[in-house]
Amino acid sequence: MQVCSKPVIWSQILGMGLTLACWALPTQANAPVLSPIDVSLSESIANLGLDEQLWGDNGSPDRAALVTAIDHSLRYLNTQAAATAYDRYPVSGITRDRVRRSLQRFRELLFTVDSPAALQAAVLQEFDLYQSIGRDGLGTVDFTGYFQPTYTASRVPTAEFRYPLYRLPPGLEQWVQPHPTRRELEGADGLQGSQGQLRGLELVWLRDRLEAFLVQVQGSARLQLTDGTVMTLGYAGRTDYPYTSIGRQLINDGKIAEADLTLPRVLQYFQTYPQELDQYLPRNDRFIFFRETADVAPSGSLGVPVTPERSIATDKSLMPPGALALIVTQLPYLNPSGQAEARLVSRYVLDQDTGGAIRGAGRVDIFMGTGARAGDRAGLINAPGQLYYLLLKN
Repeated sequence: MQVCSKPVIWSQILGMGLTLACWALPTQANAPVLSPIDVSLSESIANLGLDEQLWGDNGSPDRAALVTAIDHSLRYLNTQAAATAYDRYPVSGITRDRVRRSLQRFRELLFTVDSPAALQAAVLQEFDLYQSIGRDGLGTVDFTGYFQPTYTASRVPTAEFRYPLYRLPPGLEQWVQPHPTRRELEGADGLQGSQGQLRGLELVWLRDRLEAFLVQVQGSARLQLTDGTVMTLGYAGRTDYPYTSIGRQLINDGKIAEADLTLPRVLQYFQTYPQELDQYLPRNDRFIFFRETADVAPSGSLGVPVTPERSIATDKSLMPPGALALIVTQLPYLNPSGQAEARLVSRYVLDQDTGGAIRGAGRVDIFMGTGARAGDRAGLINAPGQLYYLLLKN
């Protein structure tokens, strides 16, 4: 989880009820999680692979971003890590060489066709589509979004900037199990880290405790410092605990209704009752450590940068790393009035990330970018859809 190699998605923060049980595969244990499909039998063939965001008024920048994402995957596929991953990849017919050739051919098509319809036609003619069986064995995949937050911070503690983020402790791998909890490391109020094992490990201080917590949830941040400089942080390690959703805790305690659950609602609750942060944040025992990343682009679990709206995170024990994918789901876009509207998209993406919360064939997390606007959009993504992988026909 550099910026997002172990992304903890907004649905996890909110506790949307997406549990490991609902991600469990209902099919036989040895059934493939990806299977080639006959696209001619698809009910949505008219729109399948019709990525209209690649052309039009804002088409060129989006197409360039997709090409960049492809190049990042090709770089990964040339590594020994990729060779090792594909040597043990369990789905028959999906190899590193075939994934690489598929990316190269798709990249060529982006420069030789001139419309979404032409690209769609070429894809359906030249590629096999392997569909994920999803969470229900019928192809239903739950989509969420994640992002890299941007906050104001200080290099030194002040009366205003009091909540630290920490570098990786030396010898964390030798810490006695069970690891210290969040409460034991930083106290119920988040201000006691200098009194124990975190003393001297402070990297930077934030003014808002919930912001510091959300940086840990997302695994990275871009920080505008009070001295006028910028600091970027990436994931460096964590304590050995599962994640506990504060949104789910609020629901369990009857503080908010499940039907009313959104990210803005959770943030609003703690703005109204800030004293309850001391009660709820320590319930998440997992603690995240960071490293400075010298203002480099956010990176995923494959060690290459992730691209806004063109990189996804999946369970890498099941899905092919670095591969070209096609997602069909609803994403939020701003209308002329500045209001977010859900729009059905059929969008080409690269599978370049993973996460502790992303388990099973029915989960996809979409990287939405950096900053407040990306965060607002990421927080609105919570929709079902389908996931396909594109492999050149043999």
